[in-house]
Amino acid sequence: MTTFASGTDTLTRDALTVLQPGFTGTTAPDWLLRRLGEGLASVGLFGRNIASPEQLAALTAQLRAERDDVLVAIDEEGGDVTRLEVRTGSSFPGNNALGAVDDVDLTRDVAAELGRRLAACGVNLNWAPSADVNSNPSNPVIGVRSFGADTDLVARHTAAYVTGLQSAGVAACTKHFPGHGDTAVDSHQALPRIDVDTSVLQSRELAPFRAAIAAGTRAVMSAHILIPALDPDRPATLSPRALTELLRGELGYDGLIVTDGMEMQAIAGTYGIERGSVLAVAAGADAICVGGGLADDETVRRLRDALVSAVRAGELPEERLADAAERVRALARWTAAAAAADTERTPDAEVGLRAARRALRTTAAGPFTPLTEPPYVAALTPVANIAVGDETPWGVAAELFRLLPGTETGSFAGENAAGTALAAAGPRRIVAVVRDEHRHPWMASALDTLLSARPDTIVVEMGLPQAPPRGALHIATHGAARVCGRAAAEVIAGV
Repeated sequence: MTTFASGTDTLTRDALTVLQPGFTGTTAPDWLLRRLGEGLASVGLFGRNIASPEQLAALTAQLRAERDDVLVAIDEEGGDVTRLEVRTGSSFPGNNALGAVDDVDLTRDVAAELGRRLAACGVNLNWAPSADVNSNPSNPVIGVRSFGADTDLVARHTAAYVTGLQSAGVAACTKHFPGHGDTAVDSHQALPRIDVDTSVLQSRELAPFRAAIAAGTRAVMSAHILIPALDPDRPATLSPRALTELLRGELGYDGLIVTDGMEMQAIAGTYGIERGSVLAVAAGADAICVGGGLADDETVRRLRDALVSAVRAGELPEERLADAAERVRALARWTAAAAAADTERTPDAEVGLRAARRALRTTAAGPFTPLTEPPYVAALTPVANIAVGDETPWGVAAELFRLLPGTETGSFAGENAAGTALAAAGPRRIVAVVRDEHRHPWMASALDTLLSARPDTIVVEMGLPQAPPRGALHIATHGAARVCGRAAAEVIAGV
């Protein structure tokens, strides 16, 4: 049963209700349980909180023992961005692979199975899918997290994903409104700017969000991006024009609006998290996501006090905060009803692998004979973007080792990558694994050298396949999930 600590006034409870904080550890700390008793209504989970499905289920049960209607959120996109399988790689390909297949029924099935696994662990809000149209191939943070660069394709798969995920009783949170696809800057590190006119914004960026709203998405996440044609002064997360006039008014959206992480530098480095949170709620946001980096009781206290002080100072209307808190509670009621109504669904453990296999695109320089001897896998490894993180393994080496025992591997980067890889490989056949070759000149140069010295090298591109295919065999996986690596390894080994 939900309880509130005595002496916690309505204003303070509402301020706590709109926060979605994170924490460290695989069990709930005492401070978090205490805040749930005082009015906190949501908790965000990250890879650091998850060791196994059984442990995650125990953690969510611990949270619900304190507050039975708590929203438990997670950033589980599948593909490159996984929290459920952060240490092994995902059982599901990401959006770009699903877009490459372009089968909306498959996308719906993948999202439904992902939702089933989340629900089984007690998670009821997923900060996914990404509805961004990846129109800028140099985008450093979206890339394969997008269904693609075609607006109509992104729109139909966003809708299918929302439908599938929510069929399992897990609320979808479509992101990053009004569209993060045309950026060349990562909002984790700075404030991106998109200089397009309103006609492009309407026809390209907003179309997938319209589709998600039509599909009934229960939440939408704002982006920390500046679009001068929309609001020349404030990023979307802090902009009444973006959240209240556009999303609520023009698009007719009535669900929960969640901010992207407030400790990201696009906000923390410009406005600060306290001022940013006040401005976000005033602009129309209903839930403040924080906890990817700042994950402690002091952060919760600071944001709670900032919101309460802003109301008391007349900077934030009390009714706006109350409305935001009520929208959080409304979503909690929906998740409770959806969980109660959901019938036991049959697991489909292989749907992710089937999708990954269908997403492969192969280009051969001539007849290709599958490998029968263990190769050397040279992973040309870029710095991982913050959304993906560097905890999650990627590549094809582990799967090739399973099929061809004795396979060896190494990770290489920088101007000496090719020479070092050639020396390490010796006489073995080389499988060069890359990620977004088109964005990394050193990587393209390394491939030049490898292919010049060893023309029989197999190339596996696990990012966006923008560079021309090359190698004795070129395999584009459209993502670096574990199942993408397995699908590629099967082709290489001919199984």
